[in-house]
Amino acid sequence: MLDYFKLQQEIAPELIKVIEKRYGILKNISRLEPIGRRSLANKLNLSERTVRNHLAFLKEKDFIETTAAGTKITLSGERILWQLDGYIKELRGTADLERQLEKLLGVDVYIVPSGLNTGQAQEELGRFAADFLKDLISTDDIIAVTGGTTLATVAEMMLPCQEDLDVTVVPGRGGLGEGVEIQANTIGAKISDKLGGEYHLLHIPDNLKEETISKLITEDSIQGILELSKKADILIHGIGTVEVMAQRRGMTTVKAEQLKLSGAVGEAFGYYFDQAGEIVYSTTSVGLKLSELVKIKKVIAIAGGKSKAKAILAVVSAKHQDILITDEEAARAILELASKA
Repeated sequence: MLDYFKLQQEIAPELIKVIEKRYGILKNISRLEPIGRRSLANKLNLSERTVRNHLAFLKEKDFIETTAAGTKITLSGERILWQLDGYIKELRGTADLERQLEKLLGVDVYIVPSGLNTGQAQEELGRFAADFLKDLISTDDIIAVTGGTTLATVAEMMLPCQEDLDVTVVPGRGGLGEGVEIQANTIGAKISDKLGGEYHLLHIPDNLKEETISKLITEDSIQGILELSKKADILIHGIGTVEVMAQRRGMTTVKAEQLKLSGAVGEAFGYYFDQAGEIVYSTTSVGLKLSELVKIKKVIAIAGGKSKAKAILAVVSAKHQDILITDEEAARAILELASKA
């Protein structure tokens, strides 16, 4: 089948570009309906004239319908979009990338194909992860979440459920004294609201001194939340680069340099990993420990972008995660790093 895609790319590359544009238009209509032509053009970085021409074709085929509020996708449009998802993944080689990464990392891998507007890569990753999570969870599940910009995007992109799922969402980590919008407490509360469940807050920073943490975690309210996170059915967490996490944790310049000299390239749950996946440093922190992840049914790591490639390769393994959700840019960079290694 792949040979036919290569043949198509050789003989009719202009046809492939048309398909990709129409796919992008249908995808955005499906997610953002009802949506106007100008908004679509801005989202996809296309001219209004180009979008208008494609909309005319899609309407003629009964894949979309126009209303006073904007354009909506039809049942036929949803059906063709579902078929196009697989086509686009094979066309771009994304499906093959998933297979290669699964073999390399030992976990299930889901790659978000690059969109027409590369400036919206994190938004696309967050939207895919949000949809994936909603399909995965069941009523009464306990969901643990960590903080960070990627998880904040997942929470933002998640659409509210039509029926409450009665889930429980808990923070898997304490806060880092950073912007409230990217803290685990805020992310957990937002996801809970959209799923129709309840949430618990962990009112304790993640970067206190060890003796202070030892005293605080004996409090009944804090201990109860920590125990609840250990019983999670699903854990979703991000992956940080050493440079960013050192800054977020307020490390001194000297300490950050020591981390780099130790070979650290990625971080998760307060543990810093080198390129071989070995832990070279760990912080005193509040929340889930790596050793506790094995008890959680589904551990999902979410990270994307070329800058995260080293960190993803260092942190993700069958020992700690079950699923990796990433994007095409990161996937290609990870495989390139692995081939050099």
